[in-house]
Amino acid sequence: MALEKGVMLLSFYASPYGQRAQIALAEKGVQYEYKEENLPEKSELLLKSNPVYKKIPVLIHDGKPVSESLVIVEYIDEVWSDKVPLVPSDPYQRAQARLWAGFADKVYECGGRLWNLKGEEQEGPKKEIIEILKLLETQLGDNKYFGGDTFGFVDVAFIPFTSWFYSYETYANFSIEGSVPKIVQWAKRCMERESVAKTISDRKIIYEYVKKRFGIE
Repeated sequence: MALEKGVMLLSFYASPYGQRAQIALAEKGVQYEYKEENLPEKSELLLKSNPVYKKIPVLIHDGKPVSESLVIVEYIDEVWSDKVPLVPSDPYQRAQARLWAGFADKVYECGGRLWNLKGEEQEGPKKEIIEILKLLETQLGDNKYFGGDTFGFVDVAFIPFTSWFYSYETYANFSIEGSVPKIVQWAKRCMERESVAKTISDRKIIYEYVKKRFGIE
């Protein structure tokens, strides 16, 4: 049963999308119940809470479900507005943040294509990943975070994907740091935040998950 009062998050340990919600909740200092989902056998609560997509993450607040990771992050930001905001208040800056937060998904989507490819077949996705990351690096510029000096919406959206970099590099034999050093440095800065460090999966745990999930060596 979902909590009639309080906050619950339905997620999966290796999900970067679920980690977006976890980071946002941590940044706001929100206490919540975490429920780990078995994705091959989704719980009745998950199917009931997200009947449209039947996917994690789902945030359940006082019995009311909210789905889709970026929607969840914005919801958290608006409900617990007494803490430092994650989403810019300026309409143009907010629009830009939404654009780049959504664009960050392309890193994970493109990386996922690698698992079914070998050798030269991987060259296309590898090149695409680097091109996507270079665009993000250009947007970051010399700033501390994507929002300038303040950790915000785009950082929350993008940082969980960085724990997958090691898996991409190891399986496809290429270097992300060599191509986008500013992104790697930004990721290290983000990891200095308690909300991120306590949420993001260890890169080797992710690689073990990838090997098991996709049957690769």
